[in-house]
Amino acid sequence: MSVVRDLRVLLRLRDFRRLLYVRLLSQGADGVYQVALAAYVVFSPEKQTSAAAIAAAMAVLLLPYSLIGPFAGVLLDRWRRRQVFVFGNLLRALLAAVTAVLMAGQVPDWLFYVSALCVTAVNRFVLAGLSAALPRVVDTGRLVLANSLSPTAGTLAATAGGGLAFGVRLVASHSDAAVVLLGAFLYLCASLTSLTLAPALLGPDRTPARPHLRTALADTARDLLAAVRYLAAPRRREAAWALAAMTLMRFCYGALLVLLLMLCRYALSTTPDEGLRLLGLALAVSGAGFFAAAVVTPWAAGRLGPGRWIAVCAGVATVLEPALGLFFATGPLLVAAFVLGLITQGAKIATDTVVQAAVDDGFRGRIFSMYDVLFNVAFVGAAGVAALMLPPDGRSTVLVILVAVIYGAVAAGMTCFEQRGGREKGRCFT
Repeated sequence: MSVVRDLRVLLRLRDFRRLLYVRLLSQGADGVYQVALAAYVVFSPEKQTSAAAIAAAMAVLLLPYSLIGPFAGVLLDRWRRRQVFVFGNLLRALLAAVTAVLMAGQVPDWLFYVSALCVTAVNRFVLAGLSAALPRVVDTGRLVLANSLSPTAGTLAATAGGGLAFGVRLVASHSDAAVVLLGAFLYLCASLTSLTLAPALLGPDRTPARPHLRTALADTARDLLAAVRYLAAPRRREAAWALAAMTLMRFCYGALLVLLLMLCRYALSTTPDEGLRLLGLALAVSGAGFFAAAVVTPWAAGRLGPGRWIAVCAGVATVLEPALGLFFATGPLLVAAFVLGLITQGAKIATDTVVQAAVDDGFRGRIFSMYDVLFNVAFVGAAGVAALMLPPDGRSTVLVILVAVIYGAVAAGMTCFEQRGGREKGRCFT
């Protein structure tokens, strides 16, 4: 099979393989860290968690970064991306260790959230940098395959990290601090692995200037405006609308994740530990969906085109999400987790490919950082909407139907765009 042959060629590329190792370790640590936070915030026996509390936690952790995120993109286009991976992961290792100390010390929640916020903020630099650096280690002809393998492998690593966190938590007598320390160790390994890459390999090509702070801020604002104008150009209209579609799908994912957390915590379990185990199972099944997307997407996007594949993914979700979600039962919930994992990752692979193919290297860091900010804002907004709609046990027919309607709008919009000529004409949304 050509996909298997191309995959073997891809894995023989030394620099791609090393960049992949950095991603696997970094996102594996993310999975460990996120499970520890979820267990501490949502599934602690002494905490009576509500959807509003989950939304507030997401806002505290993600919204502040959304205000500075575009500036991170400018820095990614100025700093050597390899150095971002080295020092970013090292900083996260130190911050995660601090978070573990705070957990063990029973400090006020606001201090814990500040520490976790810092880890999350650095994480956005690393993930945006990994996406921006990928075209530097593979040729254009294999970019779709690389986008299937690399982010999906990272997601699977995060899922495996979450599973490892569950195991460590059981061995360590439900100590969330011990789990966070494991995450700190994996961040340190990612930092050391980054040192195997040549400093200049991952770009950017231009030499970063070192102006005074006021000049740097002004240059950053001008660079961001230039990036927006660049993305709005007719030749890149397909990338802009792929980002818009993916942002709406991220909103749907965020709303459904809050619903899943509440169902696992209250409706489908009798104890916090039972709910946490059910959440772990659902995330593992969703990870299998991510893997299926990595197998299916290169073939599907190659035959249909990335834009049409996004439309197909959203269309499938429009039908299956309410068909499975309205049962509010464990079996259909696990099937829905697999399907949504497949369609969400499939659409993301296609979106990444469209953006990478349409955006020049000098703008790529800024565009992917803006991409990340859109993800965060959509996710937090979804959590807020879910908090308003969800009852205490998480069973909300209205929310399930609302998400299906949004998926349907994305499917219809991307179909319209593609039928009107997509990148060449770009008039469907104007």
